[in-house]
Amino acid sequence: MSNEIYDYIIVGAGPAGLQLGYFLKRAGRKFIILESGPSAGTFFKQYPRHRKLISANKVHTGYDDSVRNMRWDWNSLISDDESLLFKHFSREFFPSADVMVDYLQAYAERLDLPVRYDARVEQISRNEHFSVRTADGETVAAHRLVMATGVSQPYIPDIPGVEHAEVYTDVSVEPEDFAGQRVLIVGKGNSAFETADNIIGTASRIYVCSPTPITLAWKSKFVGHLRAVNNNFVDTYQLKLQNVMLDAELVGVKKKQNGKLETTFHYVHADDEVEVMEFDRVILCTGFRFDASLFDASCRPELAIKNRFPAQTSAFESRNVKDLYFAGTIMQERDFKKKQSGFVHGFRHNVEGLFNILESRYFGTPLPAEMLAAHPSKLAAAILARANRSPGIWQQTGFLCDVIVRSADGESYLYHENLPTQYVHDSHLSKNKEYYVVTLEFGIDIIYASPDPLAVERIHKDDVERAHLSTGIHPIIRRYSHGQLQAEHHVVEDIIPEWDEEAVHVKPLEQFLASTELAKAA
Repeated sequence: MSNEIYDYIIVGAGPAGLQLGYFLKRAGRKFIILESGPSAGTFFKQYPRHRKLISANKVHTGYDDSVRNMRWDWNSLISDDESLLFKHFSREFFPSADVMVDYLQAYAERLDLPVRYDARVEQISRNEHFSVRTADGETVAAHRLVMATGVSQPYIPDIPGVEHAEVYTDVSVEPEDFAGQRVLIVGKGNSAFETADNIIGTASRIYVCSPTPITLAWKSKFVGHLRAVNNNFVDTYQLKLQNVMLDAELVGVKKKQNGKLETTFHYVHADDEVEVMEFDRVILCTGFRFDASLFDASCRPELAIKNRFPAQTSAFESRNVKDLYFAGTIMQERDFKKKQSGFVHGFRHNVEGLFNILESRYFGTPLPAEMLAAHPSKLAAAILARANRSPGIWQQTGFLCDVIVRSADGESYLYHENLPTQYVHDSHLSKNKEYYVVTLEFGIDIIYASPDPLAVERIHKDDVERAHLSTGIHPIIRRYSHGQLQAEHHVVEDIIPEWDEEAVHVKPLEQFLASTELAKAA
């Protein structure tokens, strides 16, 4: 064991570990990244199984602003090196996963991040410090530990006979291996439909099953729900091409003497009907989970959501283990199936917020802020500039926010960017007498109230008085005092969207700001 004690150990050199590494290195912190594989991005060497990412890589946006362009670039990590934008590695809208592996390795090398490869973690313990032992017998220690391992283990539901099923992680991806077979796929996420689509031309029948109906991403605005690129199977079900989607719970699997699998379903609909069917193969596409087995009893984190994710505070810290933090897709415990924390384009901004929180907590570094003159027009201009440009509050609608706090002397405002909204309410920021929280949000309730999410009535772009009924993404500015909501202003939605029209965007916001005590102090 080395006598060196790091400020941080990061476990995992995937996109989250590398992203946090970038910020820590820039701040001059002493840290190391432990990666189980021989290069960065080990997860993407195997997943997705069919090697096509569904994260957008929009190269041509019509803007020259690289920051704004991150709104439509779902693969790049944040850095100050323009050559490390994903568009320089692939021009495909849905790139190959192999390109992501190359990109992550280039990111680690060009930024000279301290990654130790082939360092598979076997045990994590804590006494005075965190101690991390790797498979080669070496132990490293740190004051703080950040797990950026992702959800590395398949989630296997507790179903009698589930051992007879195959798992998404290792089932064949050769369509001919399923020729003429009846196949049951358990799960209704993208991995399930990706798997079904792969064998749609060879299997005789495909059943896709879960207790809940499918949710389409274009309806929910959540990119983890079923994406259009994977929903070809839905057509084959609706048009009666021998494929079926079941809203049912799989309650048992039995292997018969002839090698077939007898499955028992309990329907959610159909008057609680129970039915038995026979299949050649059952494939589990039921998602992944965080591996907590690496921790001994001294620092084992509590789990949440069917024990799939570590339970976290609004600062992404373990709820029961102090100084243990989480980065990357496991951050989605905070916004499960609602926002984008499970994906690169969401968690890269979470990680930036996490870094700033860590700097404030452990090194006394004030949260980054721009100082603004105490005048409604200055404040409105800053808010709308961020609304038009920021990728963080754009991707993480309502989950991340900007915070504007009046300075002690009342002569200026401090404008903080990209912080978890709940963290603001939980932290010292909520102690301020007057502060604003700025978010971009959809009119979610109104959208779900419509029977057709593609035929939603929109607010006229000049209808400032009904801006709060906007269904599309739009800025919302809320004024708080000591944690209590005092006032709220919606900037009317814009189809492009760009909020820069003087009469309908700028002036109403200035009037709202001028009407508050915060602005009156100017």
